Amino acid sequence: MKAEKQYIDFYQEVQETIGRRSCAEMNEQRESAFETFSAKGFPSQKVERYRYAKVDADFSPNYGIALTPLTGPLPPYCFRIAEADSHARVLYNKVADATDSIVALNTMLCVDTLVVHVPKGIRVEHPIQISNILKGDQDTMVSRRILVVMEEQAEADIIITDRAASQSRFLTNQVIEVVMKDGSHLNLYEIEETHLLCTRYNSVFVQQGRDSSLHHTNLTLFNGHTRNRLDVLLQGEGSEVTANGCIIADKMQRVDNNTLIDHQVPACQSSELYKYVLDDSAVGAFAGKVLVREGAQKTSSKETNANLCATSSARMYSQPMLEIYADDVQCSHGSTVGQMDEAALFYMRQRGIDEKEARLLLKAAFITEVIETIPLESLRDRLHVLVDKRLRGELSKCEGCKLCK
Repeated sequence: MKAEKQYIDFYQEVQETIGRRSCAEMNEQRESAFETFSAKGFPSQKVERYRYAKVDADFSPNYGIALTPLTGPLPPYCFRIAEADSHARVLYNKVADATDSIVALNTMLCVDTLVVHVPKGIRVEHPIQISNILKGDQDTMVSRRILVVMEEQAEADIIITDRAASQSRFLTNQVIEVVMKDGSHLNLYEIEETHLLCTRYNSVFVQQGRDSSLHHTNLTLFNGHTRNRLDVLLQGEGSEVTANGCIIADKMQRVDNNTLIDHQVPACQSSELYKYVLDDSAVGAFAGKVLVREGAQKTSSKETNANLCATSSARMYSQPMLEIYADDVQCSHGSTVGQMDEAALFYMRQRGIDEKEARLLLKAAFITEVIETIPLESLRDRLHVLVDKRLRGELSKCEGCKLCK
């Protein structure tokens, strides 16, 4: 039986229950999502954007599927979709790629949506933090949905963290939609600190208006198997996006980042910097495409993927791409995959630093470039500490945690 059949059968069994627990705006989208998923099934590695993903294998295990609405207190500016104003609710599933099977599966099974709505002209003083904690004594699949609406001239920092608090196997399918109106500014940070039994599919879709500014940082500090997708549509002149990633993986961990920056109008800027540190038999992949459409003159774009394979058994697949249909642009892309700098190691050991510490310091220095781009100082300082702990093997041994023995 193919992996998708169990999800098709499950949805047909519980669709009435899902409908009762959800709201009209979400229920209206389910039938078309079901038709899309049933027709397409899970994408194979022959599909370009899933070349480095093992979707069928990741979704094949028979997980229990959580169908629970949001509960408990929410951060400021956050609402359940049923409680958000009608203007925000109408944007649900309008930015995400509804033709994608993974998104369609999320739309089928997700019961609730967290809406972050920042009104016109409001500058949120303190970061909005959304913590997703996986916990339970059974293997579980979770479908999560977040809708961020930044009105004109609104400004905010949003931190989304994924953690696991029990040793069960977890599969997360998360879709984040971001609507940025003219002149809005958003710093969006995603941090994963789960464990080796966790599989995470995370899809972020952003639509930017005129003179808007997005700074997106994706950090994978500890995981099992992870696939992150980022699609940014630059639809207003003068908009800009900075998309950075920091990935640390070892053991048999796998991390795949797939990005699309779509320059649809003139005078927009984009910058990407993704850095991987891979140890043991970890596997990393980066496929980033910058698309400059016809008429999108005065585009400025830079894309960089730099990777450090600390062992001969680590593997990195890198595919930066440019597709340009305008002639007055400044665009560049580049990729490097290398091993530890033996000359630098020798230099450090000559000055009394033992080899293990020298290797750790070189890895940390390699990652620092990404961390230092983060605008939020308090988070930047915290991440320096977390990266150091991760490289020393301490991040998976937090106080009171018994996951790693």
